[in-house]
Amino acid sequence: MALFPRLFRRSASVVAIGGGTGASGLLRGLKEHTDKLTAIVTVADDGGSSGRFRKEFGMLPPGDIRSCLAALSDAGPVLEKLFQYRFEEGDLKGHPFGNIFLAAMTKVTGDFEQAVREANRVLNVRGRVLPATTVKLSLIAEHEDGSKTTGESLVGKVNKPVKRLAIKPQDAPAAHDVVDAIMAADLVLLGPGSLYTSVLPNLLIPDIRNALQKTGAVVGYVCNIMTQPGETQDFTASRHVDVIIEHTSEALLDFVVVNTGAIPDRLRQAYAAENSVPVDADLPKLSQLAGNPRLVTGDLVSADHVVRHHPARLAELCLQVFRDIGRDKAKAG
Repeated sequence: MALFPRLFRRSASVVAIGGGTGASGLLRGLKEHTDKLTAIVTVADDGGSSGRFRKEFGMLPPGDIRSCLAALSDAGPVLEKLFQYRFEEGDLKGHPFGNIFLAAMTKVTGDFEQAVREANRVLNVRGRVLPATTVKLSLIAEHEDGSKTTGESLVGKVNKPVKRLAIKPQDAPAAHDVVDAIMAADLVLLGPGSLYTSVLPNLLIPDIRNALQKTGAVVGYVCNIMTQPGETQDFTASRHVDVIIEHTSEALLDFVVVNTGAIPDRLRQAYAAENSVPVDADLPKLSQLAGNPRLVTGDLVSADHVVRHHPARLAELCLQVFRDIGRDKAKAG
């Protein structure tokens, strides 16, 4: 929760915490407004290409890091496409080039954290990308029926409501520079991204959770546009926020961003076939959230073959809310 009003004539220092396609989309929008940008990225993935590298090479999963590096890269479209290129045949089938690059860089430098630093430089990243921790994390989901599921790739597949999420080891430390970035930030954004597998894993790291509770930054949460089968099925927007609060603190969030734009019928039907529906912006309950965060709504939909947040509109909205909160606090003070 922001402790003091801050008004800036310079570019805001922004920290984005999350992972996956949601985080990379937000970063693409934010980098057009500030180069004082830090992406703190989850390293709990244990499926797909990332899971294979984690298992076969004993390294941290590179996938979410790769996507955020590509999103913030100023090295040009060809290099970005190269970094995201996924092999479709042979022994490398399923592996993006960027994952292979990060694996090789880890072997060369002897350290995943140093490999990410070098990748920031090679890709001419606007800002920086940091792993949330350099410890190998496992996710443990406790379900309503008392059973438990271990592993990020399985949490959304067992089709059981999650009662509580935990990480193992519970005392995993934040990676170098992560806490300092949060404490020095003007604005911290959580999400968008998978609630239980992209956003919460970062917030369960004690160093990160404590820094978020102490920072003077304005802290906002960006709710997903669509529900996720097996993970947030039937979740309203307020339920998303309640889960964040239940795992952290009532005083954590200054504002919450919820989409109220319409989803094209063709995509709504396609998603419905996969048991995914638009997240209900249940405004009455949102207005009664614990901690009383400011509610921000808008048409944030970008819809071509998939539904995503519109990077530019989302970034502009979040920065405008940040400025508005600063002005309001300055007047009140």
